Amino acid sequence: MAKTLIAFFSRADENYFGGAMRYVKVGNTEIVVGLMKELIDADTFKIEMKDPYSPVYMTCIDEAKKDKQNNARPELKNYLENIDDYDTIVLGYPNYWGTIPMAVATFLEKYDFTGKTILPLCTNEGSGMGSSESDVKKYAKGADVKSGLAITGSQAAESKGAVEKWFKANGIM
Repeated sequence: MAKTLIAFFSRADENYFGGAMRYVKVGNTEIVVGLMKELIDADTFKIEMKDPYSPVYMTCIDEAKKDKQNNARPELKNYLENIDDYDTIVLGYPNYWGTIPMAVATFLEKYDFTGKTILPLCTNEGSGMGSSESDVKKYAKGADVKSGLAITGSQAAESKGAVEKWFKANGIM
């Protein structure tokens, strides 16, 4: 039986919302994942760094920029036991410097995605998907990467309709 996995990277703490900083207990991507779970039956896996970025937004973005410039692969707190159980992976992440966070690259390079479909979902504050779709294709060897969905982070809690439409267009609802 076909199974779906929602794998995601999300960051709480101090975040940027339409021109202002604000502390949040749950990151925007994780908020969207909660809405996804209301729409489809799927397992979830949170991609977490062993040594997370700073809770201070400006420090975090500097750390993320440095990791991108160095093409770093931050060690993850844990790894998914078996990707073979899934044929569709919804991959959620925030836009970090125009692409996926490097922790997501760590996750993608760990597994063989041959024969699997990846649906990328990117939260952002106006920068859209950036190059994340092509980067997911580069790191997720063998995957069929579909067109992604960009969600404005400050609108994450109101994105259920957009997610539902995207899921239907991709045949997972």
